[in-house]
Amino acid sequence: MPGIDKLPIEETLEDSPQTRSLLGVFEEDAAAISSYTHQLFQAMQRIYDAQNELSAATHLTSKLLRDYEKQRFPLGGDDEVMSSTLQQFAKVIDELSSCHAVLSTQLADAMMFPVTQFKERDLKEILTLKEVFQIASDDHDVAINKYNRLSKRKDNEKVRNEVTEDVYTSRKKQHQTMMHYFTALNTLQYKKKIALLEPLLGYMQAQISFFKLGSENLTQQWEDFLTDISTSVQNVRREMDSEVTIMQQTIQDLEQVSDILYLPDPDPSKIPINRNLTRKAGYLNTRNKTGLVSSSWDRQYFFTQGGNLMSQARGDVAGGLVMDIDNCSVMAVDCEDRRFCFQITSFDGKKVAILQADSRKDCEEWIATINNISKRIYLSENPEEIAARVNQSALEAVTPSPSFQQRHENMRPSAPGRPKATRTSSQGSDSPALSSLSSLSLDSLVAPNTPIQFDIISPVSEECGGQAKSSGQAGRRTNPFGECGDKQSEDGADSILHQLYIVHFLGSMEVRAMDNSDVIYETMRQILAARAIHNIFRMTESHMLVTCDCLKLIDPQTQVTRLRFPLSSVVLCASHQENKRLFGFVLQTGAGQTDDQPATVCYIFESNNDGEKICDSIGLAKQIAYHSEMGRKASEKRRELDKAKEKQQEELNKQKQIEKDLEEQSRLIAASSRPGATGNPDMQFLVLSNSQSEDGEVGEDGQKKAESEA
Repeated sequence: MPGIDKLPIEETLEDSPQTRSLLGVFEEDAAAISSYTHQLFQAMQRIYDAQNELSAATHLTSKLLRDYEKQRFPLGGDDEVMSSTLQQFAKVIDELSSCHAVLSTQLADAMMFPVTQFKERDLKEILTLKEVFQIASDDHDVAINKYNRLSKRKDNEKVRNEVTEDVYTSRKKQHQTMMHYFTALNTLQYKKKIALLEPLLGYMQAQISFFKLGSENLTQQWEDFLTDISTSVQNVRREMDSEVTIMQQTIQDLEQVSDILYLPDPDPSKIPINRNLTRKAGYLNTRNKTGLVSSSWDRQYFFTQGGNLMSQARGDVAGGLVMDIDNCSVMAVDCEDRRFCFQITSFDGKKVAILQADSRKDCEEWIATINNISKRIYLSENPEEIAARVNQSALEAVTPSPSFQQRHENMRPSAPGRPKATRTSSQGSDSPALSSLSSLSLDSLVAPNTPIQFDIISPVSEECGGQAKSSGQAGRRTNPFGECGDKQSEDGADSILHQLYIVHFLGSMEVRAMDNSDVIYETMRQILAARAIHNIFRMTESHMLVTCDCLKLIDPQTQVTRLRFPLSSVVLCASHQENKRLFGFVLQTGAGQTDDQPATVCYIFESNNDGEKICDSIGLAKQIAYHSEMGRKASEKRRELDKAKEKQQEELNKQKQIEKDLEEQSRLIAASSRPGATGNPDMQFLVLSNSQSEDGEVGEDGQKKAESEA
């Protein structure tokens, strides 16, 4: 016999639209079986009635033939041959009437009884279970709606207990009724075969018995065929009995393990929360606005399909798209009229959905699942394993990482009495980067109880205000969006490197070390741990612009610069060792100085692409800036050398001019000191230039001064 389709009893508690849709197919099949069985019953009833009529007619014929001799005919009434012949016919027909009577009895037992029992017992049982299941389902819907409308106030505990008990009772009743209903429908698939074959088998066997009583005309081939049919019916009956036993055992097992699931909010200690899901389905209440301040809640079946959130109402053939949850943000929210609510915001912020789960466990699992899908973990080969690894790293972050702690404890100093606080690199490592960690400790990287900043608070306006005060521009107006009205808006316009990335800000915190990438890994661990502990899943999306001058975080909607980091203050950048989408950099700022030491802050981000590419871009920008700075310094040095040469040449020219003036002065003094020069009336005068006259005056003054001193 071919395989039998079955309703999954294990999915009765979930009561998904898919299960309801499959149940509808079985109910439609049961209705078709009921209609066909009714027609078959009418046909067989006609056969049975005809056989009874035939038996009665045959018996009446035999009686009439036996009474033939008692008739008084006007002509030929005393024909003894005719009477004896009719008596023989009466005897044969009487025997035949007996055979028809036996056939009628066999038809009643072997043909009419199975089909009547199937019609009156099995089909009516299906109809009764259907009505009971519908009533139980309606009662459960009413109870769960009352439970979801409970007030958040704790002063009415009696009402809350009554509603919870109603939910427990109605859910248990619906589950048990649904399981028995599914069992009856599954059993119907076997019973319909028996209900069709067994009456026909009884009919044929009755006919064979009937014919064997009068004749042996039936061949052995028909008997073998009917024997095979009988054997097949017996096999189906045994298979049905075995399947019924299995389903009854399944019902018992499910009733035992499902008792705690009847409560709407089960104990999380008995049913742990699974945060590694990348697919989830179940009933949620969605909030729909009906007015400016009023809203209504509709209960629908939600499920994830790839990177989409779908919803499906009862009776619908397929689900509809609610929103794209790739790169979305999800977080728990506090609604005034409902509990266990969470909000999903699309990646562009244009679509928001507020949903309500039935329990805290279900709410946290939905949040974790959507958060995993938002990170596109479902696109990997082993999404459950990757999600478990990411969540495990976040959960283990509340204590020091074993691998990180072991790496720094394997080579700790063996000096007696020294406290075991330092952590060194792994054994056998010759890397300079690892050997430099021999004296590091957790406290030397990140101070304990350091506050974490989860939101972007731009310090640009404060820095601009400080610069304005230091430069004497106290009255200068600053941009209220965190940007100064100076040339900072033009940063990167003429830069060689100009790369833009989409990033999500995870958090920042002040650190102590800045010369090792482990400080970034430790900061990632603590920030992810804090987000996991406090259920913080919302992240601020920004555009990171990398230039040769600075790093900028730009608002994708308003294009306003949220944060600006000078490239010279970025001292370290690294991506996560396993999750390459996580990266961070250490920034040395002038704010928050203590003991004349600048503050060191580590910023952690999550990118849509590979974080190593962003780190490479930052490294390339620093190299370009370094070479540009070196070239600038070299050009300044050359200009200084050129200025020194020009100044030296000017000094030489001045010296030559002084020497020339001195020679001219000496010549004039020699000419004026020849004998007879003063008494010669015909003395010729020499006309000097302005410079020579000035030099001459200086020379004469110097000569007169020398004579006076003598």
